[in-house]
Amino acid sequence: MLRHSLACLKGDTIKAILLVDIAVGVVGVSYGSLAMSWGFPLWVPLALSTLVLAGASEFMFIGIIVSGGNPLAAAAAGLLVNARHIPFGVAVRDLVGKRATGLLGCHIMNDESVVFGMSQPTAEQRKAAYWLCGCGVAILWPLGVLLGSGVGKLLPSPETIGLDAVFPAILLALVIPAFKKRTTLIRALSGAVISLASVPFTPAGVPVLLSLFGLLARKK
Repeated sequence: MLRHSLACLKGDTIKAILLVDIAVGVVGVSYGSLAMSWGFPLWVPLALSTLVLAGASEFMFIGIIVSGGNPLAAAAAGLLVNARHIPFGVAVRDLVGKRATGLLGCHIMNDESVVFGMSQPTAEQRKAAYWLCGCGVAILWPLGVLLGSGVGKLLPSPETIGLDAVFPAILLALVIPAFKKRTTLIRALSGAVISLASVPFTPAGVPVLLSLFGLLARKK
């Protein structure tokens, strides 16, 4: 059944989804290694990566805890970062399924699965892309954490090997072709400027949300 569902997707789309899922796994290695090097027991990042399944909020949570912050404040900050999931849920309500399937469909909702799902031309392709990407993230993110836990025990400063840069680099490579459209380029640059300008004044994660105002830019 899954094979039949994926048959509606183009080969380039499947390849792009797999590349992004692999990149997510690589970032999971960075996350797991950082958590272990900061003194967290393995069950903490593993539980977060399996149950929360939201990389930005997970990085923020352990970062706040290791800096001496209150766990409740760390959880609240994670919820703030994930506030974007509210409009996401509205956008993909037809893709997540119903009843028990809907619970899993909501759990695998993330930036990557939403983008791939909503960018497809037909309803069948949107649902197939959403589930392929979301399930890939749900599998490779915790696996990356497990692998990273071993790395964290070996390296005193695992972030120095640059694993956290792989994911944004692959995403950038995927979106560069879209910059051929002038309106897309203007909106992307506007969002980047807004995000960078807000970094010194807002909590981590909020600049990404503010960058959405770049979509208001219009081609002159």
